[in-house]
Amino acid sequence: MYFIKNAWLTIKRNVGRNLLVAIIFIVIACACTVTLAIKTSANQLIQSYDSKYDIEASIQLNREAVMKDFEAGTDNLENNQKKLEQISSLSVDEIKNYGESDYVTSYYYTYEFQLNGSELEKASSEFTERRDKRQEDEDNQEADENEKKITQGDFTIKAYNSYDAMNDFISGNYKITDGEIDSDFTSQTCIIHEELATLNDIKVGDTITLVNPDNENLTYELKVTGIYQSSNEDMDGPFQMFSNSANTIITNQSVAEKVTNDDGELRTQITPTYLLKNKDVITNFEKEVSQKGLDENYQVTTNLDSIQNETKAISNLGNFANIFFIITFVIGGIVLFVINMIHIRERKYEIGVLRTIGMKKSQVALKFLCELFLISITSIMIGSGIGAMISVPTANQLLKQEINSSQNEQQQISENFGRGGKGMEMRNQNNTLKQITEIHAAVDISVLGKVLVIGIILTLVGGLAAIFNIARFSPLEILRERS
Repeated sequence: MYFIKNAWLTIKRNVGRNLLVAIIFIVIACACTVTLAIKTSANQLIQSYDSKYDIEASIQLNREAVMKDFEAGTDNLENNQKKLEQISSLSVDEIKNYGESDYVTSYYYTYEFQLNGSELEKASSEFTERRDKRQEDEDNQEADENEKKITQGDFTIKAYNSYDAMNDFISGNYKITDGEIDSDFTSQTCIIHEELATLNDIKVGDTITLVNPDNENLTYELKVTGIYQSSNEDMDGPFQMFSNSANTIITNQSVAEKVTNDDGELRTQITPTYLLKNKDVITNFEKEVSQKGLDENYQVTTNLDSIQNETKAISNLGNFANIFFIITFVIGGIVLFVINMIHIRERKYEIGVLRTIGMKKSQVALKFLCELFLISITSIMIGSGIGAMISVPTANQLLKQEINSSQNEQQQISENFGRGGKGMEMRNQNNTLKQITEIHAAVDISVLGKVLVIGIILTLVGGLAAIFNIARFSPLEILRERS
């Protein structure tokens, strides 16, 4: 108690000298509060963003691996096409086998194939019909008479096995306007686009008949339980009569299995999506599916780049705050040490008197540490308060600059391709992830605790100057120099 009381009296006697030290502490405390608040909030936002969006892994055709076996030249187009067709599609059993993994929380898959319609008119403009007819005639002329020609249907059938697989509805690209999606994913039901429904005067509750394009004897009757609409982004241009998904009929896994079982040669694409536990298991999952026999012509792709791209600005801001914090801490410690060295030299006579009257070196050093500690605690409280007030606007201004820098970088990349930014904009429009544009750098107990620890460390660093000089000075020599 004596040391604290004596230290307080000494501080009041030397206000000007101690005010300089206090200002340095306030600046350091303010800077550390702002940087720690930004860094803590940035890390929390990134963790929250990572937990909000699932890590999705899908298995897709590795076109680079496939192209390695292709032969150059137009004469080899037919052979290359045959090689591509010989690549076996993923089976449901393989998809389920890959899904039985400790790294997977859940999975779903979608079917996609084409069928014709019985008394169901396709949504297409006259120009599109002429183009398709011309293409069909050319294909018929080039087809080998001894080989079965792959026939394309008028309607694209997409079949899902759960609501989680319907990304277009989750993202808002598709929306039900009448009826509903049957929750029973085993019934013979479907939903159709509102443009197709209007064109064929179909209402909820009606039944449509679909036909296998390779075998007209294989027909499937589906009850329409809902009608959906697509967003404006689903059109290629402002003068297009119908949207791209107008001829897309959505059904369930049971219908798809029946169609594929009836005709095993019908070209069907099955796309699986696996929800992984976290981003750290991506590599392990890739190794596991490879060990389970995944064909080298397929590869595992994830949405990790999309997620990290949306948090890139906030991550860069956190890194900047971390670097600024280290610089502030190091420079602040050096400045305090030098200033205290100067102050101790100015108080050399005081040290000599205290040592002469019998005060030990450790007690003299403790007295100076108490003075510095009282100054630091008071300054840290003031600096933390100032830092708390300016942390939010400072963080948002830095984040704004980082976002602008990132956008300029993307714009420059786009211009390098000669698209003037339009191509990149179209790609970003299809991204369902939302970029972080605001940060609330709150100063909580954790931040204040860290600032207090920093203040104590800097106090000890500054106190080293006192300890160094007190241990070096001889009281008799100090008094002799004074005389």
